[in-house]
Amino acid sequence: MKKIALAVAIIVLSSFQALAQADFADVAKLDRTVYDFGTVSLDAGMLKCEFNLTNISDKPLTILAVISSCGCTGVEWTRTALAPGETGVIKAHYNNDEGPYPFDKTLTVYVEGVKKPVILHLRGEVKSPKSRRK
Repeated sequence: MKKIALAVAIIVLSSFQALAQADFADVAKLDRTVYDFGTVSLDAGMLKCEFNLTNISDKPLTILAVISSCGCTGVEWTRTALAPGETGVIKAHYNNDEGPYPFDKTLTVYVEGVKKPVILHLRGEVKSPKSRRK
């Protein structure tokens, strides 16, 4: 029984480590891979966030594409090549007009020199606005 508990603990801890990972193939470094909006009201309007990507390689780097998981999430990114040490930005917005419910939207980022795409998350929970007394 102890062996099973230890195995489960190792799997859980390694999955948290993967979520926090910020360096990719010694080519790019992200300031975060998850943006958690926390609890927001349905009437808060569009939610916006940014992810900063830094070129940690010794040659120019390009963000090739960023694809959102649904039409409720829009994205813009730095389209010019990043020199070594230079930082670009991935800006995302979530429409926040369909709730209330928890959400976890993904952005799939394709970076030159990184074999697998990088997955970014926009998370939070949308609550109904409180009823207002007149």
